[in-house]
Amino acid sequence: MPEARSRKLGAVVMAAGLGKRLKSKTQKVLHPIAGRPVLWHVLQAVRAGRPSRIVIVVHHGAAEVEEAVRSWGIEPEPMFVDQGKPLGTAHAVTAAEEATRGMHDLLVTTGDEPLLTAEQIRGLLAMHRRRDVAAVVQTTVPEDARGFARVVRDSRGEFVRLAEGSDASRKELAIAEVATSVYAFRREDLFRALPLVGNDNRQKEYYLPDVLGILHEKGERIGVQLVDNGGSVGANSRAEMARAASVLRRRINDRHMAAGVTFVDPERSYVDVDVRIGRDAVIQPLTFLEGETSIGAEAVIGPSTRIVDSRVGDGSTVQFAVVRESRVGKGASLGPYVSLRPGTVIEDGAKAGTFVEIKASRVGKGSKVPHLSYVGDTTIGSKTNIGAGTVTVNYDGWEKYPTVIGDEVLIGSDTMLVAPVEIGDRAMTGAGSTITRDVPAGALGIERAEQRNIDGYRDRKETARKRKGSGASARSGQAKRRRKA
Repeated sequence: MPEARSRKLGAVVMAAGLGKRLKSKTQKVLHPIAGRPVLWHVLQAVRAGRPSRIVIVVHHGAAEVEEAVRSWGIEPEPMFVDQGKPLGTAHAVTAAEEATRGMHDLLVTTGDEPLLTAEQIRGLLAMHRRRDVAAVVQTTVPEDARGFARVVRDSRGEFVRLAEGSDASRKELAIAEVATSVYAFRREDLFRALPLVGNDNRQKEYYLPDVLGILHEKGERIGVQLVDNGGSVGANSRAEMARAASVLRRRINDRHMAAGVTFVDPERSYVDVDVRIGRDAVIQPLTFLEGETSIGAEAVIGPSTRIVDSRVGDGSTVQFAVVRESRVGKGASLGPYVSLRPGTVIEDGAKAGTFVEIKASRVGKGSKVPHLSYVGDTTIGSKTNIGAGTVTVNYDGWEKYPTVIGDEVLIGSDTMLVAPVEIGDRAMTGAGSTITRDVPAGALGIERAEQRNIDGYRDRKETARKRKGSGASARSGQAKRRRKA
């Protein structure tokens, strides 16, 4: 047996399928699970085997798949082989024969196995090399085995063959253990057996699992790696993807909890695979952490909060909030019912409170936008307070204009700041003002029409309405009499 270090490993990932059961414009392997496409998860696991070459077999949506894969920066850079008209999994691997020349072992999987992990790949390859078997097949026990290849064993528990779900006998259909479409092969044995695979089945396709039975009949040993995938296998339908996503989220949350993060209700917390969370952070129920989000240590997030591609600093609190492409400093407070739109920066110790929307703006250290306000295209200095109902009027129907508010400013409630406008340091605005000109530092900006009180207005108004009503009734009666006449 060649030494493990000298045995070159190639990886073949089958990603040519149309995914008819998904009924989607998006290619099956590009459907997102936990923030990344299914194929991305597969390739991350495959890389753990340190293959010298990765070959991805494509056909349907080949251009979209290639573009996506290249954007992920996978190393080594994958090669792409077009399968042509897909005639089954054995046909897909045959298409990769030339591209895998020079490899001793081949890791083969489909592009729709998102629960495949680096640990599983390393264990599969270790079994293959340590036992020097012709092949190793990965298996699992799903909640629903319908449609999957059953693992047929002999009386000693040794592998005999795989029975495809649609062609298995009634006895074979009673078997709970199924294959996950993840294999390790000696390349030479694989390509000797592939031409012997027939298509005498309901689908008239060439099945890769048949290779294992052929090798077994030739006296070769087949290893089996049984893994726990939480009762899920594959991602060929919306239901399978939902089950896989549930298992993957559980794994992600378990990993964060092991690193010192508290999840009040892990089953109702949704965290994408690229999210980072600091130690002693608390994640409340119905929290969605998406994309490349980072949560600082001792932060409290949720409940009912969605944070996308954003950074939240240590010790900050975010509740009943939507935060997108924004940055929140240390010890800040957001919510409840706050929306941070892209380009927003909330600095250390600042606050955005109840029913506040902020877009493309900076709120300085210790400043507060407590409630019922809209802040857009605005820079706010430090220790400034924005009164309830304040609106930065930044759009004239054609262009967006900036507002600048200095340090230690007091903006009165219900102030309209009509941009472009600048409020100087320590300035104030009177409640109910519409500010259209700059307010100098330390000054009070106030704009109000003079108030007039009209004595007896209510009584006169109601008397006039009564007179009008009685006159209308009289005219209506006269009209009715004329119609009867």
